[in-house]
Amino acid sequence: MDSGVLFVSPYPQDARSLTQMLSDVSLSLIHALSLKEAASKLETENFQVVLTEATLEDGTWLDVLQLALSVDTKLVVTHPWADARLWAEAINRGAYDLLVQPFSGTEVQRVLSSASSRKSIVKAHAAA
Repeated sequence: MDSGVLFVSPYPQDARSLTQMLSDVSLSLIHALSLKEAASKLETENFQVVLTEATLEDGTWLDVLQLALSVDTKLVVTHPWADARLWAEAINRGAYDLLVQPFSGTEVQRVLSSASSRKSIVKAHAAA
């Protein structure tokens, strides 16, 4: 069974806020402080969605995207100054969506619930 959301961010306070926001939609959240920690968690556990900061101390959202794609998991990128250019780049490179900070509970719930309920193309094709 897949765990809920892997949140990759150096900010524990954001993880606490997201955990509260996701409790209303029954999605659990696991927090990784770095790209290295996220890679380790993705090797041992399945996640429905990975939510990552655009910039990490040891990498970027593109590095996290490669990890997520390698385990067939959807990626949502977050950034305080997210704009249409970052959104378009993220979508064109294979991310599921983009969330702007500060987080809006309703938007977090909508995006992450939608991402977690959608089967990936690879999994849907294998089931057919």
